[in-house]
Amino acid sequence: MDDVTLIEIARQTMMVALQLSAPILVTSLVIGFTISLFQSMTQIQEFTLAFVPKVIGVGIALLVSGNWMLHTMITFTTDLFERIPSLIR
Repeated sequence: MDDVTLIEIARQTMMVALQLSAPILVTSLVIGFTISLFQSMTQIQEFTLAFVPKVIGVGIALLVSGNWMLHTMITFTTDLFERIPSLIR
């Protein structure tokens, strides 16, 4: 295995990790920003107010994108395992 192949595998791994974490992180970010904006407009400074909506939002995001996430992980892992014979010299 040469260094170019190793860097390509690492790059693909990081891209898959970014793709898989994006729906959850974006959902959490949008809900957190919305609740923070609401808290600043109403001057309610309750730190636990954002927790329950974030948990519900992340749960819904996992339900909606879970099938795609699982398919992406399986495809990446299958491609990686199929590439193993060509990596051994």
